[in-house]
Amino acid sequence: MATNRRVFTLRLPDEVFDKIGRLASKERRSMTNYIELVLLKHIEEVERTSQTSSPTSHSHTT
Repeated sequence: MATNRRVFTLRLPDEVFDKIGRLASKERRSMTNYIELVLLKHIEEVERTSQTSSPTSHSHTT
């Protein structure tokens, strides 16, 4: 099954690039796969917290 993937350039400082490389190696992942994993986890967290902290509707009377 083919998946659609977009390709783009990501510019990172050397220090960040090296840290991602070390973290990816620890988990035996490619850097691309590790970055995708981290981004997906972050997106899930943001979506989860935005659902639980959505504003309640208040009626305003003047």
